[in-house]
Amino acid sequence: MKNILILGGTRFFGKRLVQLLLDEGHKVTIATRGNTEDGFGDEVGRIQLDRENKESLAKAVEGGKEWDTIYDNICYSPQAAQDACDVFQGKVKRYILTSTLSVYEPASRTHEEKDVNPYIYPVTLGGKNDFSYGEGKRLAEAVFFQNADFPAVAVRFPIVLGEDDYTGRLEFHIDHVKQEEPIGIPNLQAKMCFISSGEAAAFLSWLKNQRVEGPINARSQGDVKLSELMGWIEKEAGKKALITKQITDSNKSPFGVPDSWVMDTNKAERLGFQFQPLRSWLPALIRQLSVQEK
Repeated sequence: MKNILILGGTRFFGKRLVQLLLDEGHKVTIATRGNTEDGFGDEVGRIQLDRENKESLAKAVEGGKEWDTIYDNICYSPQAAQDACDVFQGKVKRYILTSTLSVYEPASRTHEEKDVNPYIYPVTLGGKNDFSYGEGKRLAEAVFFQNADFPAVAVRFPIVLGEDDYTGRLEFHIDHVKQEEPIGIPNLQAKMCFISSGEAAAFLSWLKNQRVEGPINARSQGDVKLSELMGWIEKEAGKKALITKQITDSNKSPFGVPDSWVMDTNKAERLGFQFQPLRSWLPALIRQLSVQEK
């Protein structure tokens, strides 16, 4: 049994991760601001703190608390990363940061971890409002791998989808097709990769037992052109999508990238993780959400 702290575990794949860890018999503590009900009752411990405030974050080690594994799902800036390096120094055996595909720029080639090397990336400190999402994550990774005294790994996830996705990114497309409203996509030939919320949680749980450090890409097996993805949605909606290159705030697709955005997962696969085929779950999820939207 491991003593595990999760920074941000009240919704989406973070909540799924909590359940997996509990099912495995681990002692789990959730650290959040306490604004969202997690539904786990007395199965988990709780620490109420502000991840963006160093003094508040230190509540996680009050009374000499130490952790076998810390999952950090809510670190968005180099300053937040540095605060964690300071607070958890000598207090954690393994630190798992949730990072993102957004550390890479869209490109025609498939990205490997070495394409963005956090061990040599120049560090500039600042809060999450000082940088774009992708740059904030790049800098957060750099801080952990250059400054932490504990082993760390950064999981680079693509867009995570599931029926529990509170952002409604897939529903945006389904709704717009059903309502015959335009969807702004600059390049229908761009390829995208995704991962389901269940598989994201499974990968994070699996990773705690792996002797690996540094960045690691994680996505479902295979990719899909946006034209094919929209075809899946059109089939379930029973209507043709109105695609436009005239992008506005109201029609901008959350998947609307100028070029392909795909990662290589050989590193994770060499360690033994077997990713689900994208086509084994994404069309079914679209079908499920389409029925719910009726």
